[in-house]
Amino acid sequence: MHQIASDYFALTGIGLYFLLLIVCLSAIWYYCYGMYAAIEFFSHQTQIDPDFHPPITILKPICGLDIDTYENFASFCQQDYPEYQIIFGVRDENDPCVQIVKKIIDDFPKIDIRLVISDRTIGTNFKVSNLANVQAEAKYSLLLLADSDVRVGPDYLRRVIQPMRNPAVGVVTCLYRPQVRGWAAILEAIGISTEYHASVLVARSLEGMNFALGPTIAIRKSVLEAIGGFGAIADYLADDFQLGYLSAQAGYEVVLSEYVINHAIATESLIDLIHRQTRWNCCTRVSRPWGYLGLIFTHGTAISLLFLIATLGSVFGWVVAGLTWSTRLIMGWIVGVKYLQDPCVQKFFWLIPLSDLISFGIWCCGFFGSTIEWRGRRLKLTKGGKLVEITNHFVKVLSS
Repeated sequence: MHQIASDYFALTGIGLYFLLLIVCLSAIWYYCYGMYAAIEFFSHQTQIDPDFHPPITILKPICGLDIDTYENFASFCQQDYPEYQIIFGVRDENDPCVQIVKKIIDDFPKIDIRLVISDRTIGTNFKVSNLANVQAEAKYSLLLLADSDVRVGPDYLRRVIQPMRNPAVGVVTCLYRPQVRGWAAILEAIGISTEYHASVLVARSLEGMNFALGPTIAIRKSVLEAIGGFGAIADYLADDFQLGYLSAQAGYEVVLSEYVINHAIATESLIDLIHRQTRWNCCTRVSRPWGYLGLIFTHGTAISLLFLIATLGSVFGWVVAGLTWSTRLIMGWIVGVKYLQDPCVQKFFWLIPLSDLISFGIWCCGFFGSTIEWRGRRLKLTKGGKLVEITNHFVKVLSS
């Protein structure tokens, strides 16, 4: 009996050894492919047609103050673009952003700027309700959704809208370069620039774009109507993903623009970082459970450490760990420094392993629980990624 138990544990140890090795080798392949995907994407620049500048309505949902709010808003009013409209939407007339928008309107009288104040709700996601409220004031057939914490250059509209020359394109979205203040935001920014955006580029290369990224989404009004309008995504946490996904499912092309926007990251503490990342991880798990499990193959930094421990610090363990970390760092440099030109990554490149280990811990935590806190509200994530509001310990379903 003792011999059987010993054999069992020996076989279990060997199985774990090979499992960790396979994950490490898969992570190395993933990092190498991430380099290829980044080089392939950024080596092709969209040609700018100076005669293509259809009128655009910019929809900006706002709630509270972000970093450099006035400067962010002002950057959209300084576009080298002949005809566009900006509509700010807010739910509460006492929101501190209201006064900033009024100042923007005064400072840029030549720009068609409107402010819509409405608390009408069409679903659990208040941001989407806000977008639906401001859409009613849109004059043009091209809509551009832009978050309030985004800052852009004067060539933003002209460059982002170029893929729309192809009538088959229904959605255009952008990568973003985090702008940070504080060490917690630095850790989050490193993960975004060197790992998250790498995963976006890998997904684009392997499967094509069938999703969108929240900070900037350009969409034809006809496409939005074809997928059911904002009401179709009003109960989802990942409304940006759904906007791209539903458009792709409807047969429209989703294009990732080469234009990289600046996006302020307001993470103030490690707890704030954990809460935000856990919310995103839980959303991914309930929306795509097998895809979430598959993310294990992207966590090479942590898994290679476990492999090193499992091999008791053997030479082979060090070789595998060293190769894994080297390819991870090279991918991080190519994506974050070379192409995104993120000054945060350039300065704090050495923090990539720490960012990865934190990300792995949060990924593990993401397997448990489905209740999140978002802007002071307690919400429950259900299968498919829909949100259900929790009120007085009872679950109130806001839509079927």
